[in-house]
Amino acid sequence: MSSAVTYERDGALGFITMRRPDNRNSMTAELLDAFASAAASARADTEARCVIVTGTGSSFSAGADFKSQIQRSSGGAKPHERSYAMYAPFLSVLDIEVPVLAAMNGHAVGGGFGLALACDIRVAASEAKYGANFARLGLTPGMAISYALPRLVGASRAAELLYTGRLVRGDEAAHIGLASRAVPGAEVGQAAREMADAIAQNAPAAVRVTKQLLRDGLGWDARAAARREAFAQAESVDSEDAREGIAALLEKREPRFRGR
Repeated sequence: MSSAVTYERDGALGFITMRRPDNRNSMTAELLDAFASAAASARADTEARCVIVTGTGSSFSAGADFKSQIQRSSGGAKPHERSYAMYAPFLSVLDIEVPVLAAMNGHAVGGGFGLALACDIRVAASEAKYGANFARLGLTPGMAISYALPRLVGASRAAELLYTGRLVRGDEAAHIGLASRAVPGAEVGQAAREMADAIAQNAPAAVRVTKQLLRDGLGWDARAAARREAFAQAESVDSEDAREGIAALLEKREPRFRGR
């Protein structure tokens, strides 16, 4: 397993930890491949009763590394398949049968924000920023964010956040139901662990079935939603607006979109 992401178990708790703070735990090929491997290890660990996903440094995950890649090449894959391939490793948390907590130690943006939404429960850092800024980059959402976000915060608030690309602080995230709790960044790990310990003390089979019942009741199929989003995102990636939006981000200026 690459040291970019590790899986470890401590008692009844499993820990998936992203360890590239120098790159804000961005979605580089190395980190994504390592994340998929760590998630597979977590799923195979029959002793884990709850899994915590977290990062090191000031970011949970900053999403795509726009200096590197925003799609993943896969031989002769079609554009929408390359877009989906970018998110597939993070979506592998959906395969973990026990509850998954996102201990959002720092900022979570774009695909990193989507990773947090794919988890069952979120603990936010009060001072950190969270959200999906795709529209500000000339892109449409990915990682099933347009599917998960309204189910957490309601359709109107999700529309506001997605259309404006506004990021929210952790304390607001807890207020609107995006996170279960918001605590100072230094306390996120402990708060998440206390919540995970409370889950792990319960009957494991009952908790796993309850998780499945919750998903069934919501009609939860985030992976299918991510596949649908991939078609729209693949088109937006090739737009002039996306090129302008990404250039503006890298140059630290406001974008000038022309609608094409």
